[in-house]
Amino acid sequence: MDAVLQGILLMADPMNIGLIFVAVLIGVIVGALPGLSSPMAVALLLPFTISMEPVPAISMMAALYCAGTFGGSICAILINAPGAPPAVATAFDGYPMAKRGEAGRALGIAAISSISGGIFSLIIFLVATPLLAKIATSFRPMEYFALAVFALSMLASISGKSPVRNLIAGAVGVLLGTVGIHLTTGVERFTFDLPVMTGGIGFVPVLIGLFALAELLNQSEAADKAYERIKAVVVKLPTREDFRRIWGTILRSSGIGTFIGVLPAEGATVAAIMGYNEAKRWSKHKEEFGTGCPEGIAGPEAANNAATGGAMVPTLALGIPGSATTAVILAALIMHGFRPGPYLMKQTPEFVYAIFAAMLLANFMFLVIGLAGAKVFSRITLIPRSFLWPAVFVFALVGSYSYGASLMDVWVMLIAGFIGFVMLRHSFAPAPLVMGLILGKLVEESFSQSMILLDNQWWRLLESPIVDFFFVLTVLSLCWPLISTRFGRGG
Repeated sequence: MDAVLQGILLMADPMNIGLIFVAVLIGVIVGALPGLSSPMAVALLLPFTISMEPVPAISMMAALYCAGTFGGSICAILINAPGAPPAVATAFDGYPMAKRGEAGRALGIAAISSISGGIFSLIIFLVATPLLAKIATSFRPMEYFALAVFALSMLASISGKSPVRNLIAGAVGVLLGTVGIHLTTGVERFTFDLPVMTGGIGFVPVLIGLFALAELLNQSEAADKAYERIKAVVVKLPTREDFRRIWGTILRSSGIGTFIGVLPAEGATVAAIMGYNEAKRWSKHKEEFGTGCPEGIAGPEAANNAATGGAMVPTLALGIPGSATTAVILAALIMHGFRPGPYLMKQTPEFVYAIFAAMLLANFMFLVIGLAGAKVFSRITLIPRSFLWPAVFVFALVGSYSYGASLMDVWVMLIAGFIGFVMLRHSFAPAPLVMGLILGKLVEESFSQSMILLDNQWWRLLESPIVDFFFVLTVLSLCWPLISTRFGRGG
């Protein structure tokens, strides 16, 4: 309890509260702009937090993460162009409701569902993170290796349409993670005799390139695309009748979103789609879905915001990213000198609870901002992309250079951006590559340590029940698409 109070007191500083408010405002704006996303915004913000204290720096990113997820619902409802992938399902019923003159009602349902899902997941975050970290303190390198392999197997469903493409992208990320000096043997790999490459490829330039520059190039073809906009927007809180219809959906989707968020490498997009599908499955008004059904808005919004708190659990307790955005936050933790995992909870628990307090505060802030400023944010979508994307490019250049004050990082960012653009053109999602880059180091290091402990007898890995458990989960994860298709056809 003392650690909880210390964490809350850390966030009680007026400067920290002000920074969180700024991050929430940026997050809602980013979410409301088609084409921009939370991972992109957090990646661009990361290098600018180098000189900041760790608590406000990580808190800003966590707050932006929460607000950006909600912000995507604004343009999904008003212009049928989801500002972020998690808001795709929201548009199915949000836009039809807005077209019939109930945009304010749709935004109100989205806002209340979002904060409900967010708070639900943060309660689980508060309880589950210490418990999971306590369990993880008994993990040896063998268990961490099996856990990381399982997390990599989950990349098949993280984003994109093809599980095979996701696994290929993840494998490329693992390969990039091997660049530099091997910590166990001291052997240099893929450095091309360049001293600057001996330390490996920096996370930050790659993140900026894949999430910002690649999307800039991908969106360049739609620079003049026009959207049909809903102009009259006055947000209305859900009525008693609306609450009666959606409260069960909110609870169900909050649980689904939190569970999906806790799974390594999953995220808000998967949670939102599952939340929408389950809302439709349990609804008494299935025929209304797709025409402006309240449950069709509440389901995905509660789920995708619940996934944000859930995704922070494995990120902080195990050092395994729960989503693409938490992968960036994990890189920020490492950059600020923290060791994500059970020792983070053991040595600096107040820091973890400060992040909890920041995310809780962010949920209430984006509720107020979203309700009071929906009309303003609806006008943000009018910003021409010819102005928006050059600004993103400048931030990408400055951010990648400021990370290490090296032109090499700028070149890495530009190359990563071009690779990301090619990937997007061929239906390869960038998120699995980032996950592979981060998890690859954990896989390699834990495997090397395991082989030293086991005297290179790899089959002794199976002596651990925990390792066996994670390997079984890995096989099921990789085979699940085939199993589900087989049973689906059989039914």
